[in-house]
Amino acid sequence: RALRWRPIQPERPAGDSKYDVLCKEEFIELKDIFSVKLKRRYSVKQQGSGTLLGITLFICLKKEQNKLKDSTLDLINLSEDHCDVWFKQFKKILAGFANRPKSLKIILNPQSHKKEATQVYYEKVEPLLRTAGIKTDVTITEYEGHALSLLKECELQEFDGCCILSVLFSSVVCVGGDGSASEIAHALLLRAQKNAGKETDRILTPVRAELPLGLIPAGSTNVLAHSLHGIPHVVTATLHIIMGHIQPVDVCTFSTTDKFLRFGFSAMFGFGGRTLALAEKHRWMSPNQRRDFAIIKALAKLKPEDCEISFLPFISSQDLQERKVEGSPKSGDKDQWQTIQGQILNVSIMAIPCLCSVAPRGLAPNTRLNNGSMALIIARNTSRPEFIKHLKRYASVKNQFNFPFVETYTVEEVKVRPRTNSAPNLEEDAGRHAAASENNFPWNVDGDLVEVASEVHVKLHPRLINLYGGSMEEM
Repeated sequence: RALRWRPIQPERPAGDSKYDVLCKEEFIELKDIFSVKLKRRYSVKQQGSGTLLGITLFICLKKEQNKLKDSTLDLINLSEDHCDVWFKQFKKILAGFANRPKSLKIILNPQSHKKEATQVYYEKVEPLLRTAGIKTDVTITEYEGHALSLLKECELQEFDGCCILSVLFSSVVCVGGDGSASEIAHALLLRAQKNAGKETDRILTPVRAELPLGLIPAGSTNVLAHSLHGIPHVVTATLHIIMGHIQPVDVCTFSTTDKFLRFGFSAMFGFGGRTLALAEKHRWMSPNQRRDFAIIKALAKLKPEDCEISFLPFISSQDLQERKVEGSPKSGDKDQWQTIQGQILNVSIMAIPCLCSVAPRGLAPNTRLNNGSMALIIARNTSRPEFIKHLKRYASVKNQFNFPFVETYTVEEVKVRPRTNSAPNLEEDAGRHAAASENNFPWNVDGDLVEVASEVHVKLHPRLINLYGGSMEEM
């Protein structure tokens, strides 16, 4: 379980006070080692395998602010037989860590952020995977939906995981650059339904994804990766995959009354949806211009939606037990839906904290990756200055929900039903709802624009997919 060693030193030099410090025993836990190699020195004239110097251990170190860093430890010994015994023993031990992947399907989006994803992968990620001895198969996506069609159709049984190097541009304002990652999570879950022989048009009880999913952040927002690792750091994300740090994560299903729409982790309706719709219609702008323009335009045309929001409050098993002890629960207490009606500026429904650079505490700081509940955040109608104050609070340490027009709930299911027959007048603001028809309302689901004309039902499914990342408790 641990390797302990003490450096070999010559006789204590006279007056050398550092000697005792140098000879102090050191140790590392074997679970922090991810690779071992024989250390050799090669010369130009030398034939064969070179001069043996010992073995090198590759270690994953925990640094400050949730960062992981790779390091090496050289154990020097010139005996081929001695080093071979140690080398084989380390290889045997490392092979015993079951969660660590041996092969990965890499799906790389070359268009993400500033088109830096390819460079990030081959300069920072691939060398670490190669050192760890992990086999890789790289697919570079060529069009929107490429990853979805690939994962739904191809055979992936030979892969231990699916590593994503994919983020959207910074035009995705609130949920950030996780559209492609969400697309692949959606594809893996759809494939699980298909393999289980279940229909995919209407999904009531989803099947868990068969493959774990890794996320490599290569953009500016990286909401999902940030929420997983506590920091959008490429090396940290890669080492979580290599070390096999698995986190089960809650996923939502989004459905209309007669059709399943998609799987996802977060959604916004109202201001968040209209902002994304505006940004999508102005893709000819640069990402930063598009983002700023969409926010300013949406704020300038800020209008509430008349809608009805029904939700099923979350009751933990502990709460349920306490109620039973008190003798207070009524029959079907867990199924008591609550309803809110009126003028709503924005609705946020989030199964994960949604950490990002513009919201370091998270868009939903009171939820977790896998606590079996969603955060429902409702911003009722208020003045534009007050709503802007609320938005600005996300970037500060102050409580962004401490406003009389903001309500927060912990829920299991949510239904959002617009009470108008059509979207607000598109003649007044032609770009407000992007290319949506007059009967559609824009939703921002994990940074993707989804246009729906009717009620949307969002239901949480606990621990539906495994993602590589650190636990929130450790963070």
